[in-house]
Amino acid sequence: MKMPIHPNPLGPPKMQTDATRPPIRGLAPLYAAGFTTAFGAHSIAAGLGAESGGIGLGLFTFGVLLALYDVAEVILKPIFGSLSDRIGAKPVIIAGLVAFALASLIGTLGTTPLIIGIARLGQGAAASAFSPASSAAVARLSGPDAAGRYFGKYGSWKGLGYVLGPLLGAGLIWIGGFPALFLTMAVISAAAALWVSISMPTLPILPRPRYTINDLVRQSTQRTFLIPTMVLAGATGALGVAVGFLPLLGTTLHLPLIASMAVVAVLALSSTITQPLVGRWRDQGRVSSRVGMSLGLALIAAGIVLLAVVPQPITLYLAALVIGCGIGIATPLGFAHLASTTPPERMGRTMGSAEIGREVGDAAGPLIVGAIATTVSIAAGLGTLALLTAIASILSALLLPGISDAPSTHQDAENPASQKTNDQ
Repeated sequence: MKMPIHPNPLGPPKMQTDATRPPIRGLAPLYAAGFTTAFGAHSIAAGLGAESGGIGLGLFTFGVLLALYDVAEVILKPIFGSLSDRIGAKPVIIAGLVAFALASLIGTLGTTPLIIGIARLGQGAAASAFSPASSAAVARLSGPDAAGRYFGKYGSWKGLGYVLGPLLGAGLIWIGGFPALFLTMAVISAAAALWVSISMPTLPILPRPRYTINDLVRQSTQRTFLIPTMVLAGATGALGVAVGFLPLLGTTLHLPLIASMAVVAVLALSSTITQPLVGRWRDQGRVSSRVGMSLGLALIAAGIVLLAVVPQPITLYLAALVIGCGIGIATPLGFAHLASTTPPERMGRTMGSAEIGREVGDAAGPLIVGAIATTVSIAAGLGTLALLTAIASILSALLLPGISDAPSTHQDAENPASQKTNDQ
């Protein structure tokens, strides 16, 4: 009998063939879940900034409302990720999407800071459940050989939510205020929950070895986890900065409003097209995680430098194109590397922990640029972010272990004792 090239001692082989590759109907609702969490986070945040005066928000209250969603995610994502390993990803995703819909309905009751705060906290807690569980489900359904392709598609939809959330949110707020936006999110998340319940296959719960505190610390500090998480944080931080500062720079260059917002659309289109393509190249062995992630961050740094040094209308669009391409390279490779080097029975916990890195980057990027821009200049703030991103690019090239993206090498080295748990 011919043995597979990369046998997996920690569970059933995850090799994908054309016959066993997951059908799109099983993965598509997960893409909708990814869009939902990104759309929910950024549409409300942008709306709060635009309408803070109209609903009577002071700066402190405004900051608290912005932070509630992210604080809930940072605290709860690893917990719900681990829960999805224990009871299965599908029930956690469905429950999270239903909870997101219910929390959004609270936001339709009024526009006072208390109501918006409760709704936003509930949305963040709900997203903490279905976001890492969705990532883990994509990883397990695709398998290591196709992880790049499917995470590329998943990242495209999530990236669209991040970038288009403010645009769609602004339109909905203009039509019917915050209640219209919250109602739309309730409908979207409820539809996604129904779609997941109908189309997503139920993944078997895999036996889990008992981990000690030392095991958990070792797993969370290994370079195969830290480096991709750092890359994801850098890419998400750059995305957060680009969404906020590209239109701002367009305004300072006296571009019409539609032209300023079109810059964000260029970034979104660039990232959306790039992610599936790079993911497919990764699966075909045409690009490695180490080279690809480093290249992606380098492109992001170059695009930010272009913004800082040559702030002209043409360079604004060119920088958006380059930054979007860099994000589109780094993001699917980071997730695919995590998926292919993590034992399947703890995929949820790993994805939940990695999402913390993304949340930190999403918050830190705009804070760093904004703080330095306030005290020095926007160019200095952007230059600082470019320098940090370039350093991360170099570190990812130097420190990411030179191992195959297939799971067996990393898993055997990381947790040899766990082979006993699953050996038949």
